[in-house]
Parts: sequence; C-alpha cells; structure tokens
Amino acid sequence: MKHINVALFVVHKGCPHTCSFCNQRSITGFQRELTPGDVRAAAETALASLDGETAAGGEIAFFGGSFTMIERGYMISLLEAAYPYVKEGLFKGIRISTRPDGIDEGICSLLKEYGVTAIELGAQSLDNRVLALNERGHTAEQVEDACRMIASYGFETGLQMMTGLYGSRDEDSVETAEKIIALRPATVRIYPTVVLKGTKLFELMQSGEYEPAGIDETVSLCAKLIPMFENAGIKVIRVGLHSGGRVDGEAAGGAYHPALRELCEGRIYLDAALRELSGLPGGRYTLEVGKGHRSKMTGQKKINLITLRDKGYICEVAENEGIEKYEVRVRY
Repeated sequence: MKHINVALFVVHKGCPHTCSFCNQRSITGFQRELTPGDVRAAAETALASLDGETAAGGEIAFFGGSFTMIERGYMISLLEAAYPYVKEGLFKGIRISTRPDGIDEGICSLLKEYGVTAIELGAQSLDNRVLALNERGHTAEQVEDACRMIASYGFETGLQMMTGLYGSRDEDSVETAEKIIALRPATVRIYPTVVLKGTKLFELMQSGEYEPAGIDETVSLCAKLIPMFENAGIKVIRVGLHSGGRVDGEAAGGAYHPALRELCEGRIYLDAALRELSGLPGGRYTLEVGKGHRSKMTGQKKINLITLRDKGYICEVAENEGIEKYEVRVRY
C-alpha cells in the first residue's frame, strides 16, 4: 500500500472576509473554478500512478478558500465526486480546510455524511488583537469552540497558524502555539507571513507602517515553535508556503523560501549543538545525531559547521541510531 494524497484547490470562494495577507490567486496559482469532474480526474490520475496498489493511506484534500462557506450545492457536488473513492476504500478519507466561523452542528453532520475525516482550521493567531488588526473576522474563542465541536464529531483536527502578522510579536506567536497545544490538534501547519502584492499588508509595508519579519528572524522563531509542537505529540505537517503558483513572482516581502522547513530544522540542530558545546574549550569535536539527520546538523551549504567554526569549534558530524530527533551529543 502506498500513501498518496490528492490536493485540490477551491479558488477564493465562500470566504466572507479579505484578510490583510490574503491573495488566493497568488497562493494557489489557480483562477478557474474547481469542478466535480476535476475531482474525479485527479483521483483517477493518482490511482493510475499506483500501478494496481491501493492509496488507502492517503486522502482527497480540499484546500484554498473556506470550504464550508462556499455555496452549499457546489460544496456537496465536490464531496459527492470524492466520496465514492473513500467508500470503496481507495482513500482513507477526505480532508477539508475552512475558517473557525464556518463550523456548526449542521456542517459537521453534513461533512460526516460525505466521508470527511479531517478538518483543518485557519486559526492564524489566538490573540484577538492580532486577529482584529489583520481583519480575520473571527475571534480566538471561536477557534476554541470550533475545535471542541470538531472533536465531538470524531474528526481529526488540524490547526494552521501564521507568524509575523501585522501587529504581531514573537511572544504572541509563542503564546498562540501554547494555546494550540492546549487544544490538542493532531496536526499543525506553520505559515510565516509572506507579503503578496495586492494585499493590505503590501500597502502597509509600502507606507512603512508594517515591516515584515525576514528569513533569519522567522527561522529563529520557528526553530522554537516546531519542537514545542512535536514534543507535545502534534505533527507539524507544513512550514511555509508551497513554492510554485504565483508566489515566486508576487512575494514582495516577508519570509518566503522554498526550503524554509529545512532552514528551521537546521537551526534547531545548531541551537542544540551550541547548548552542548557551551562551556567547552574551542577545539575539534564530533557531533552525534540520529540516523538520517546528518544534513540537518550540517545545515544548508554547511552553514551550521561554518557558524561553529567561527566560534572556535571545528566539528564533524556522525550518525548514531540511539539518538533522538533534534538531540545532539558532543564527543571530543
């Protein structure tokens, strides 16, 4: 059995708000409305690539827009196109993404009927001040209420948060992460703010009222957030916007990098190595990490080893099967 997912984008429909950061056309690269035929074609293409194997471990996922707030008949038509593949056991379920204020008892019952198994909420922040400044149109309390309702229906819960929003500080993001952990979602996506042309953030940046966080500042913050979630047993399934679409051409500021997660994980290992080396004299050391994590300890373009060398530590990296993820042991 192979794990394969089908990702489908519902163009900016249904959402009653235009948030400060939002430009769905740039994020998804799509302008044409998704049709039930598109859903079936994507599922069939995915299944054909398996060469007779089953994709029972994968999902059909609807992203973009606010799925539960699009016109009801249209939403049902998309679910009706996807559900037979779940009913036949070809995929394990359907994943949808929506807003916290797009969840109620009626919606949950309907989604359950059509084979939806996971719901992701675009929470973005759990600080009401930050939510208001960025014109989200919902409150932190609505996120919490929606999470409880989703859990009561047996759906897997996912939460999406953003760092570096207008009016936000690193402390706000850490507090949001702590509140998300308390809600016990199964998964989290971290989307550092990318300023796209045609958004309110772009206007605020041009006027000098908003200065977006850059790559280095964002990597430092996310290197704190990722272990917070993982240590709490919450899977971080995405860090940063996907490359492609129109993002590459329309990103005007902020933390856009096609390998942002790699940079963040490299920083986690660098921070761990510096803690272990603290108080030790300069010299040659071997840094032991878990199997398969050598490149993360080395860092992109060997930046971690270069940083350590500049501090007087000449290091090489070795793998050890008995070492946990993000753990670093120092050997002289």
